[in-house]
Amino acid sequence: MDQADKRRTGAAGEEQALAYMPGFGNDFETESLPGALPQGQNSPQKCNYGLYAEQLSGSPFTAPRGTNERSWLYRIRASVRHTGRFTKVDYPHWKTAPHVVENSLALGQLRWNPLPVPTEEQNFLQGIRTITTAGDVLTQVGMAAHAYVFNADMVDDYFFNADGELLIVPEMGAIQVFTELGKMDVAPSEICLVPRGTMFKVTRLGEERAWRGYICENYGAKFTLPDRGPIGANCLANPRDFKTPVAAYEDKETPCRVQVKWCGSFHTVEIGHSPLDVVAWHGNYVPYKYDLKTFSPVGAILFDHPDPSIFTVLTAPSGEEGTANVDFVLFPPRWLVAEHTFRPPWYHRNIMSEFMGLIYGRYDAKEEGFVPGGMSLHNMMLAHGPDFSGFEKASNGELKPVKLDNTMAFMFETRFPQQLTKFAAELDTLQDDYIDCWTGLDRKFDGTPGIK
Repeated sequence: MDQADKRRTGAAGEEQALAYMPGFGNDFETESLPGALPQGQNSPQKCNYGLYAEQLSGSPFTAPRGTNERSWLYRIRASVRHTGRFTKVDYPHWKTAPHVVENSLALGQLRWNPLPVPTEEQNFLQGIRTITTAGDVLTQVGMAAHAYVFNADMVDDYFFNADGELLIVPEMGAIQVFTELGKMDVAPSEICLVPRGTMFKVTRLGEERAWRGYICENYGAKFTLPDRGPIGANCLANPRDFKTPVAAYEDKETPCRVQVKWCGSFHTVEIGHSPLDVVAWHGNYVPYKYDLKTFSPVGAILFDHPDPSIFTVLTAPSGEEGTANVDFVLFPPRWLVAEHTFRPPWYHRNIMSEFMGLIYGRYDAKEEGFVPGGMSLHNMMLAHGPDFSGFEKASNGELKPVKLDNTMAFMFETRFPQQLTKFAAELDTLQDDYIDCWTGLDRKFDGTPGIK
């Protein structure tokens, strides 16, 4: 049993909830053992408990104070002992931009049913399947959209991604993400973020046939909260609802494997201990989780449908002001009250490219075909919008206040075109008839005045 598990178990052996520290972008401090965290300095000549002090930097040393990110870690072994002579390893379904486009699928609007449940045993890493990539990891621009499905724990396997931060969105089955800086229990309708370069492993919680969800791998500037502009100080995602784990460590002296993703290639090394050995830490380069149910949406209260940017939970900026490297956008339960208005999202073509997923319920712009665990891709400048059934329902329904309930859809939206992987193009769950959902949107114009 690791130290965090000892703290979680009460006198009668009942499992206790994990502890977290609230806030977004805060400077935190936490320790698993009393006195493990130095006070008044970062790197004493000798640390308590025989620990090693080291810094994990998520930004250049000279980055402005507002974007400078680093954490000081006090660990059983220095990280140089968690590496060694690496050997190459292959994860053929995890692709990185720019990847060689190996499919012959023609351009179009695309939609998939959920990934099938695996018949063989596979852990979180083995269960990752890249659907799209965008940008160039070598210049730290762009992102990748992945889906995952797995049915086994990472017991002695550990991983860190040098290519970008990982935003994990469970859809089926709660998971525990044990990072160097602590543990996070993450259920469907919650998300978590693991910073670039941070070691972690994923294990299963609860009873499911399989655990499934989505991942946004952000190669660019880190996710941050969007500016609210005229919305003001409140609503959308509030900083206090983001939770960073307290220090927890794993003191395990058994054969373990560390696996690394670096510039799109994978490498592994065998070590004789767990690398999750941080006993105390302080800083602002941290993992965190967020409960999507705490997102406070705003919207039109008289007429017209506002732009979907008002649903942005997190944004990773690009070098161009107001243009995101990638946005994480949420479509949660909410009231629709707009008068004499077509209430679902309008038909549009967009310079941004949109990868969508559904956590539960039904998305209001699609009456059928888009199911929990499913995915859709509307690349830049390709027209999309409500299906025919959704159009007819929204065009002819009574415009009384309506609660959109039991729904949770999201979007990874990026300025860059998303290139489809061979796996996604050949996936059996690709809906060949998706384009037909707009059949029926026929000509109504006849040249005479009046609403048709």
